[in-house]
Amino acid sequence: MSELGAERARLKTRNDNKGWKKWGPYLTERQWGTVREDYSAHGNAWDSITHDMARSKAYRWGEEGIGGISDNKQHVCFAFSFWNHKDHILKERFFGLTGGESNHGEDVKELYYYEDSTPTHSYMRMSYKYPHQAFPYQKLIDESKKRTRLEPEYELLDTGIFDRNEYFDIKMEYAKADEQDILIKVTVENRAKVAAPITVLPTIWYRNTWCWGYENYKYKPLLTGVGHSFIEVDHRVVGRFKLYAENADEFLFCDNETNFRRLHDSPNLSHFVKDGINDYIVNKAKNSINPNNIGSKAAVRFSAKIPAGGKKVFRLRLTNQSMQHPFEDFEAVYSARVDEANAFYDDMHGNVKEEKLRDIQRQSYAGMLWTKQWYYYNVFEWIKGDPSMPPPHPSRKVGRNSTWRHMYAANILSMPDKWEYPWFAAWDLAFHTLPLARLDPDFAKRQLAVILREYYMHPNGQIPAYEWSFSDVNPPVHAWATWKVYEIDKQMNGGVGDLTFLERIFHKLLLNFTWWVNLKDEGGNNIFGGGFLGMDNIGVFDRSATLPTGGHLEQADGTGWMAMYSLNMLRIACEISIEKPVYQDMASKFFEHFLHIAGAMQAIGGDKLNLWDEDDQFYYDMLHKEDGSLMLLKLRSMVGLIPLFAVEVLTSEMLEKLPQFKRRVEWVLNNRPDLANLISRWYEPGKGESRLLSILRGHRMKMIMKRMFDETEFLSDFGIRTLSKYHQQNPYKFIYDGGTIQVNYDPAESTGDMFGGNSNWRGPIWFPMNFLIIDSLRKFSDYYGTDYEVEFPTNSGVMVNIKDAAEGVSKRLLDLFIPNKEGRIPMYGSYEKMQEDENFRDSMLFFEYFDGDTGKGLGASHQTGWTGLISEIIHQLYG
Repeated sequence: MSELGAERARLKTRNDNKGWKKWGPYLTERQWGTVREDYSAHGNAWDSITHDMARSKAYRWGEEGIGGISDNKQHVCFAFSFWNHKDHILKERFFGLTGGESNHGEDVKELYYYEDSTPTHSYMRMSYKYPHQAFPYQKLIDESKKRTRLEPEYELLDTGIFDRNEYFDIKMEYAKADEQDILIKVTVENRAKVAAPITVLPTIWYRNTWCWGYENYKYKPLLTGVGHSFIEVDHRVVGRFKLYAENADEFLFCDNETNFRRLHDSPNLSHFVKDGINDYIVNKAKNSINPNNIGSKAAVRFSAKIPAGGKKVFRLRLTNQSMQHPFEDFEAVYSARVDEANAFYDDMHGNVKEEKLRDIQRQSYAGMLWTKQWYYYNVFEWIKGDPSMPPPHPSRKVGRNSTWRHMYAANILSMPDKWEYPWFAAWDLAFHTLPLARLDPDFAKRQLAVILREYYMHPNGQIPAYEWSFSDVNPPVHAWATWKVYEIDKQMNGGVGDLTFLERIFHKLLLNFTWWVNLKDEGGNNIFGGGFLGMDNIGVFDRSATLPTGGHLEQADGTGWMAMYSLNMLRIACEISIEKPVYQDMASKFFEHFLHIAGAMQAIGGDKLNLWDEDDQFYYDMLHKEDGSLMLLKLRSMVGLIPLFAVEVLTSEMLEKLPQFKRRVEWVLNNRPDLANLISRWYEPGKGESRLLSILRGHRMKMIMKRMFDETEFLSDFGIRTLSKYHQQNPYKFIYDGGTIQVNYDPAESTGDMFGGNSNWRGPIWFPMNFLIIDSLRKFSDYYGTDYEVEFPTNSGVMVNIKDAAEGVSKRLLDLFIPNKEGRIPMYGSYEKMQEDENFRDSMLFFEYFDGDTGKGLGASHQTGWTGLISEIIHQLYG
């Protein structure tokens, strides 16, 4: 074994998605209900292809499955299907509700967990809890429709289907013997006191690339069954493989072709359509599978009756080798990969010794790796339509994403959540890259680079936001993420930084920064709008839409983000300048750009455009009315905390290496006293001189921290809330000619319809914003050291330095996952099964956001990428 360890050695062999990463968990968990598959006239993606239609519809842009893998371009796909002998359909895909069916937006209604994975996917494990009784599809729909926005979501556990432990615990595992030799193990364990039957259907198929008019239909690839020994795979791109199955009952074949007869009452293109295996197993339709054992979709059938408390193991092997005894070395290879995974994570954990923390960190990393997905979306072809298909409705030419025809994505991307958010999302992805950088720095760097490529970024410099509307505006966090990934990579690489990566990203970010300056500074006064900015309903209005009052907004968060962006670009330019001095000019540019934004926020010279309210001592958005008057929208939200993120420390050591930049800094200090007041500095014998660049200084900094650490306002037992709890007793009311808008403190799910009601920024705890707060506090601590103290919590009388305050916030976030004094895990709320049953509580979920009062997990639950930041928080605290 290499000194690096086997897994680290594999990662060093190449930095793309080939080699040991050629095969991975690149299938999504929901392709139906996505924008890409929507060819409706009015852009109603959820109704265009439904869950009920999905088993019968061949997809255009990608494939879905349970616990699935594919090659890196998703030509050959493999996943699992199950049948409990009670359901009316096979469990081929996870079930969930659409936005219209649920009281709080789309929501998966299954229990599954990502438990382990190495970065090269040399070993992976996930689990699924499948009930013995008929899955309560209709009950979940009916009960959810009865609930109002004021009630919590109706979950699978609420149906009572797990109350008597009548379910199968199914573990799906992969271990690679080599780059193209994959061992597959399925362990089905019966948790009940009674025996129960199950049919396990490992399924292999080709993504349908042949029926859209771009390939010769006559030469579509085939799967072929060879006796009861193996299924042969022969694909012109991927090559020849064999899927060996140990003691299979039978092989079943059909085609990955739409069942037009079922969906549209029109003739089928194939006699054996996509849902043929489903009909054969569930409906006993013998003529729905191909008796010649050929097709573009095939399943291995294993049927067994699992005794009470018993288990059964099923084994397969997908390999490009011909083998006489494919299972002879199976357990030895499997055990070796598990040992290597353990060694990799022992090294990853560093000084983290507590077993519970190591479990949280490892499962968090597993989720980050399982939520990789091959993402395919050629917007030009999507708008134009395919040669052999009916043309899309003319509205498509001017509708959703119609101005993004250059966009051509065909990459492995980190998804926010492979069921609830199985699509490209730019600002989510930026946060994902931090924990990914610990696991696989090259993959993290490629993620940041790809979304700035010419086939993603708009020619005007805008970064695409997310699939539902690439033109929406997300916070400009990519420069921050780039710098953080660079630092992590440098640390892991013995102090050697990847300046080529940094320079490459810097040039693309220049285009994006210019787009912001040109399009989002409406008054040319260094006060920015931006609109939506990712935080859904945090504002008084839907900030991505036309204001009901007319006029426009000057946003404290938009301006804070741009001040942060300037400092991030400044820091990157300084780093590059050490090797390439010409970049000192760019450092100077961003230094002065920051000063002008900071000056605007400070209202230098008595400018009336002041986002700081002296009465409340807080930052607010400003409404510019059509009559020319101005009004601060005095809603105490995370928007007013975002100026905290604009902070950077320039050390004397760095300034000495950059003489031209240093001269410019000194010139500003000497010749622009108005701007010089925005720069703090200190002297310490033996340490030299450091300079602090920050929007928040002095009195304003103290007031923001006082409010942020106040438990009656922003500080929760579990982190920083997105809306002050002050508004629980004092709702914010905005009165205008069209009526009254009221904003309440809502610590859990949204009680309104804005953005479909499927996420809420009016009180809960969100990890990305908390992480940015922690990161900013750590920078302030680097400057002030132990000399600057704050009260934490406010009104407690306990004074701590800023670093300790940052750690205090971090530990509160960690408390979401840790059993409290009563032994209860806050994020699992009142679900006794999650709290008491070791078969539930030890496999962790990673929720999208958390109740601002109780810590209960909310929203998407399966490794929403940015909650994976808990791994980085553990590393900072204990690693």
